[in-house]
Amino acid sequence: MAMVAGLWQRARDYMKTKEFRDYVTSTHFWGPLANWGLPLAAIKDMNASPTIISGPMTTALIFYSMAFMRFAYRVQPRNLLLLACHSTNVVVQSVQVSRYLIHQYGGDSAAATAGLTQRPYGC
Repeated sequence: MAMVAGLWQRARDYMKTKEFRDYVTSTHFWGPLANWGLPLAAIKDMNASPTIISGPMTTALIFYSMAFMRFAYRVQPRNLLLLACHSTNVVVQSVQVSRYLIHQYGGDSAAATAGLTQRPYGC
């Protein structure tokens, strides 16, 4: 328990430094924080119907995030918060594009089409 209290005290002391205040008031913090809206929205949409997914837009978001992953790693100082945000977005958008492809070209579309064309006699 003393170790946890020591870590907590060190964290509180760090939050009082000018270095931490400069970080929190910079674009290296607020930019990635605002960007977290993209992966969070995609995570929320995972429970929604795949009919709302736009294949071209989801693919564009994957390439967008891959480009900014490289930028976040190469910029000095490295922006690891931005790298984590876009890495998460690539993974989540890849799941979304796989849901889109399965819906459009896989079992969901074929099953729905088969159910509509095979009607019993007399209907």
